[in-house]
Amino acid sequence: MKPAQMISLKEIDFSDETFSANFRPNLQSLRSSIERVGLIQPVLLRKRSGHFQIICGFRRLGILRELGWSDVPAMVLEEERDDLQLFEISVLENLTTRGFNPIEKAIIVDKFVHRFGIEPSRVIHTYLPLLSLEPNEKILNTYLALAQMEEEVKEYILKEEVSRTNIRKLSTFSEEDRKVLIPFLSSLKLGENRLREILNLLDEIARRDRTRVGEILRHPDLQGILSREEMTPSQKTERVKKILLELRYPRLKELERTFDERRKELNLPPDISLFHSPYFEGREWRIELRFETMEQYRRALSSLSKLAEEREFEEFIREGFRGRS
Repeated sequence: MKPAQMISLKEIDFSDETFSANFRPNLQSLRSSIERVGLIQPVLLRKRSGHFQIICGFRRLGILRELGWSDVPAMVLEEERDDLQLFEISVLENLTTRGFNPIEKAIIVDKFVHRFGIEPSRVIHTYLPLLSLEPNEKILNTYLALAQMEEEVKEYILKEEVSRTNIRKLSTFSEEDRKVLIPFLSSLKLGENRLREILNLLDEIARRDRTRVGEILRHPDLQGILSREEMTPSQKTERVKKILLELRYPRLKELERTFDERRKELNLPPDISLFHSPYFEGREWRIELRFETMEQYRRALSSLSKLAEEREFEEFIREGFRGRS
C-alpha cells in the first residue's frame, strides 16, 4: 500500500455502503475535532472502475463533504482482497476507534450472514465475541431480527436502550403492528418491566381476539389517556396498563366496580381512603390518611380507631368484598 495521497471527494462513491455499519452516529465530537485540527487519520479506499470505494472512514468523509472539503488524504488499497476481508478490516478499525451501538452490531451480524454468506456457526463463534456478544444462537437470531426491523423501531430501541428480551418480543409482531406500536410506546414512560408487560398484554389480547395491535390501540379508553395533556408519561403508563389488564382479563373491571360499591357502603370519613391490592393480585388492603395539621391528624386517627369497631368494616376485611359481589 502506497503512502497517503490526496483524493478528490468527487471521485468517491458515497452511495456504496458495502462496508458501512453506521446507524445514527453522534458526529458532534468528531466534527469538532476535524474543524479544530483537521483530519488526523487518512481514510481507507479501494480503487474501482471510475471511482473509489469507501472501506474505512464513512463518518469522516461525510463530515468533510459537509464542511466543503474538495479532497481528502487517503490510503488506497492496490492489492486484491475479497469483500469479506475488507469488511473485517472496517469492523476492526472501528472497534479500535469508537465501538458500535446495538443497531450497528445488528447490521454487522446481518452483513456477515446475508451479504457475505458466512455460516451462522462461524458467525457465532468468530464474530459475536469480536462484538462483545455472547456466542450462542439465541443472540445471533436476536441481532438478525433487529437488523430487519423498521427504521423507527431501531431508533426507539437505540434511544430507550431496549433490552434483548424486549427486542425479541418486538420481533414477534408484524411490521404493520410495530409501526403503530412505536408512537404509542414513545408517549409513555416505560422501564424494561413495564415495556415487557405491555407488549405481552397486547400480544395476548391480539391472539385471543384475532385482531391487530392497531385495533387494540384505537380503543377509546386508551386514546383518551394518550390525549390527556395534564397527565405525566408515568401516570399515562399506569393507566394504560390498567386498561390493557381489563381488556385482557375482563373480570378485573367487574371486580373494580364491585369494590367501589362495597367501599361506598362503608361510609368512610372523607379523610380516610381504602385501597385494594394492585390488580387484585393479593388479599392485603391499604388505608391512606389525609391531613394538614396535627388536629386533623388526631381526628383521622380517632376515625380510624372507631372504624375497627364497625361491623360492616370487620365483615369487609374478614370476608373480602367479593363475598357480596
